[in-house]
Amino acid sequence: MTTSATSGTGPTENSMRRALKRARDGVALDVTEAAVLLQARGEALDDLTASAARVRDAGLEAAGRSGVITYSKSVFIPLTRLCRDKCHYCTFVTVPGKLRRAGHGMFMSPDEVLDIARKGAALGCKEALITLGDKPEDRWPEAREWLDAHGYDDTIAYVRAISIRILEETGLLPHLNPGVMSWTDFQRLKPVAPSMGMMLETTATRLWSEPGGPHHGSPDKEPAVRLRVLEDAGRSSVPFTSGVLIGIGETYEERAESLFALRKISRAYHGIQELIIQNFRAKPDTAMRGMPDAELDELVATVAVARHIMGPSACLQAPPNLVDSEYERLIGAGIDDWGGVSPLTIDHVNPERPWPQIEELTQRSRAAGFELRERLCVYPEFVGRGEPWLDPRLLPHVRALADPETGLARPDAVVEGHAWQEPEEAFVSFGRTDLHASIDTEGRTSDRRDDFDEVYGDWAELREAAAPGMVPQRIDTDVRAALATAADDPTRLTDEEALALLHADGPALDALTRIADDVRRSVVGDDVTYIVTRNINFTNVCYTGCRFCAFAQRRTDADAYTLSLDQVADRAQQAWEVGAVEVCMQGGIHPDLPGTAYFDIAKAVKERVPGMHVHAFSPMEVVNGATRTGMSIREWLSAAKEAGLDSMPGTAAEILDDEVRWILTKGKLPAATWIEVITTAHELGIRSSSTMMYGHVDQPRHWLGHLRTLAGIQQRTGGFTEFVTLPFIHTNAPVYLAGIARPGPTIRDNRAVTAMARLLLHPWIPNIQTSWVKLGTEGAAEMLRSGANDLGGTLMEETISRMAGSSYGSYKSVKDLIAVAETAGRPAKPRTTLYGEVPQERQRAAAVSDGHLPELLPVLD
Repeated sequence: MTTSATSGTGPTENSMRRALKRARDGVALDVTEAAVLLQARGEALDDLTASAARVRDAGLEAAGRSGVITYSKSVFIPLTRLCRDKCHYCTFVTVPGKLRRAGHGMFMSPDEVLDIARKGAALGCKEALITLGDKPEDRWPEAREWLDAHGYDDTIAYVRAISIRILEETGLLPHLNPGVMSWTDFQRLKPVAPSMGMMLETTATRLWSEPGGPHHGSPDKEPAVRLRVLEDAGRSSVPFTSGVLIGIGETYEERAESLFALRKISRAYHGIQELIIQNFRAKPDTAMRGMPDAELDELVATVAVARHIMGPSACLQAPPNLVDSEYERLIGAGIDDWGGVSPLTIDHVNPERPWPQIEELTQRSRAAGFELRERLCVYPEFVGRGEPWLDPRLLPHVRALADPETGLARPDAVVEGHAWQEPEEAFVSFGRTDLHASIDTEGRTSDRRDDFDEVYGDWAELREAAAPGMVPQRIDTDVRAALATAADDPTRLTDEEALALLHADGPALDALTRIADDVRRSVVGDDVTYIVTRNINFTNVCYTGCRFCAFAQRRTDADAYTLSLDQVADRAQQAWEVGAVEVCMQGGIHPDLPGTAYFDIAKAVKERVPGMHVHAFSPMEVVNGATRTGMSIREWLSAAKEAGLDSMPGTAAEILDDEVRWILTKGKLPAATWIEVITTAHELGIRSSSTMMYGHVDQPRHWLGHLRTLAGIQQRTGGFTEFVTLPFIHTNAPVYLAGIARPGPTIRDNRAVTAMARLLLHPWIPNIQTSWVKLGTEGAAEMLRSGANDLGGTLMEETISRMAGSSYGSYKSVKDLIAVAETAGRPAKPRTTLYGEVPQERQRAAAVSDGHLPELLPVLD
């Protein structure tokens, strides 16, 4: 069906009758049925809205808000009207010359913003709606000059800074609409705003791609880009507002598809707090000034269909200033919210349409049988959810205005500024701080978190998304020819040949591992290297939502813990006393830890044990630290290096393919951001390891792409010290318990990955490490015969793999590691983090203490 939303053709009576009955009966609609219902008029529309209203009422009753319709008392702050896009219906956006002639700056100044916010607070407003054009500095030199002159790297930096001032000086809660944002942008802004938003508008790509379309020439209006933003908001646990703009030339099918796309994302991440159904209004001085306005019946039908598609728990809004006092019809169609209404500022996007008076809105809502109640910019459901949806630094600001029972705005709340600051006493020891030892004796309290069914997103959606990646790829390349190339010169392996070898089995796999072992021998010799090190996982409190991780706990979980700085330093000192040359320190993304906490950890170790090499902080932790402090990644890494960071673990890589990453993890950094962090670290002289976790929802083609990416980075930076194979431990991994992932890699997979890592990373990364923690003694020895040359460390404590279900313990003595090497028929040799010679004093200390680590007890207060 291709009926235009503005054409005179329509559905048949039978198709309308069937669709209406399905809606009345509460049967799930499909796109075709939704497109039919979008064209309901007259009695059919009355029927549709009546069933939609019943769905809405059921949701309000379930939420404890029967008969309540909400709104947000707000001020509208147009931070800048410059934009790099050229939407053909927009009057909000302007150009630098017009701003100058009107006596305005390229951006509103802090004083201008705060003047509006203070006046709004005096009138009882609680929301500062900050709206602006997309990335104006990318198009307008004047915008870049303004930002440079005022000390901001980009527009997002100014949005963050002004949001903090609004919180501290006025008490209003910022709701941010900066347009298209990256995953990193969300991390930067989440600590300063309880909610954010961006209209999807439409998924009709032709309205963006075809000349003359309303979004043609606007890079940020590509539907795929906007859908990615909505997904990143969900991955980042940001309460997010979105919606559709109707009447801009889309067909009914395209409108329905847009609503279904929004539903899919809402179900996957549970993060869309409201949907706005907005009707197009033609404006003078725009390319679409002659386009007819979306009629009221169009709006009413779209609201009703959206209610049926999104279900009873969804919050639906229609802006009251875009209809001519027909409020009752919108309420009857299924809305439960009027959006932001300001007693002070105009709607700068629709300046010709004044807000209704709140008193009038109250009366008209009452006439329709509803009580009008004020909410905050963040919806009650998310106020109730708390972490991870609300950053700890925002909780005091939200709680000052929210009714603790309902999550709505407190009528008697005093709107005043409060300090925006890190939680006090971040490094307080609590919880199961002996977990690194007791995990081997007592085990986990439970195999899964209590919030297993909610925290990771929608398992059914993930199962569907994972299915294509789980399908093996047919390989037609001649394995014998590929083996010949590998033996002659591994650097000449084509992708097709490499894939064939990654699938090798039987005699072909045996031949492959022999070739890899020969390459290993020619590059690094026969010595099997190891390092005397101690792992220190300083906290396992984390809300990132990695679906492969059994280590992360909520602060209230029985197995949760956080170490104090003294405990971290004590463990480093104990490690030094028994011969360690390195501590490897990583932790969960604890919401209470400030971005400077990582500096404090490094300093604590260096102050206690100046000679210890600090190998610490994954790229995810780096991004967390940088975004929490407002520093760039380069600035943060420089500060970390000054604090004592010597090198980094290249963990958090998993598989550097976002197709796989977004199934494995809900909120971890994208592949491009991981690469940015690692290459920046290398440029600053901070070397790192590199890793790959495999054997879950991946296939050999993903391994190939990952290894090629690492080789490319190494050729540019030379900063990787080694490559570490990390077989997926499935036992307690949520993605396995949900029935999505495989039960880890096979022995064949481990041999092929190790061998191909040796060949595909040759000659750029000479050291290939295998993991005894994940594979055990025999498994590690087999990998030493398949191209690996390094056994990693003694560890002394290891919690992450053990929480996931690894059964190979947390400690190997030096004698144990030497025995593993001997099993493979090779000598062993100690090394430093950077693969240098270990001082004799360190070797003697390790030899004296070797095997006596039961005395290395956890340090308890």
